[in-house]
Amino acid sequence: MLKLEHIAWDLPDGAGIIKDIDLAIPDGQLVVVTGPNGGGKTSLAKLIAGLSEPTSGRILWNETDITGMDVTQRARLGVAYAFQQPVRFKGLTARDLLELAAGHKLSDGEVCELLGKVGLCANEYMDREMNASLSGGEIKRIEIATVLARRALLSIFDEPEAGIDLWSFSRLVETFQDLRNEKSGTLLVISHQERILSIADTIVVIADGCVRCAGPKDEILPNLLSDERTAKCPLGKEASGHE
Repeated sequence: MLKLEHIAWDLPDGAGIIKDIDLAIPDGQLVVVTGPNGGGKTSLAKLIAGLSEPTSGRILWNETDITGMDVTQRARLGVAYAFQQPVRFKGLTARDLLELAAGHKLSDGEVCELLGKVGLCANEYMDREMNASLSGGEIKRIEIATVLARRALLSIFDEPEAGIDLWSFSRLVETFQDLRNEKSGTLLVISHQERILSIADTIVVIADGCVRCAGPKDEILPNLLSDERTAKCPLGKEASGHE
């Protein structure tokens, strides 16, 4: 289980971005974090992944305090992160990245399966170099495939739909559904997309650096859809978190 206890994060000038968040995320769930732009969603994801360190509070992963651990140390404990804007790796191919993520050599069939889950044809992409010849959307999909190759206990996806075409997005949604049904670890997805929200087990709404509400999809989503401008939450569900 992932637990956030009184997590806060400030910019160097003292401006508070994340403000006293308490949140518990059970194992094996597909959790979608949503909310208005600038509300702190990506900042929260980076704190969980170890790309930023909180100003105060604790982050517990399976009862281990990982607050002071960096992204590499957290990766060893089974935490994986897909960037909103992936980096390019000149000199490495898609296959190289997938094998690095998996930790072992992959057969053509395994590479094909991973790339197929993100809507890419393996024959065209497995030996493509990760350089400027690939579009931002192609890079994004390959990075998502590397997270899938990790088979991590906790996989964090920051707006996976960004820069991805409609067909590939549909395939990605199916992949998230399959992973959830297979109980392949915990999935934490930052997204505004209704199709991703609709397959969540739990929805967490972040606004102004706080958890506006959190709960089962069937309780939270209808209210979000009825008033998208204010991300209204069900009566009694306004809270700092839930278990």
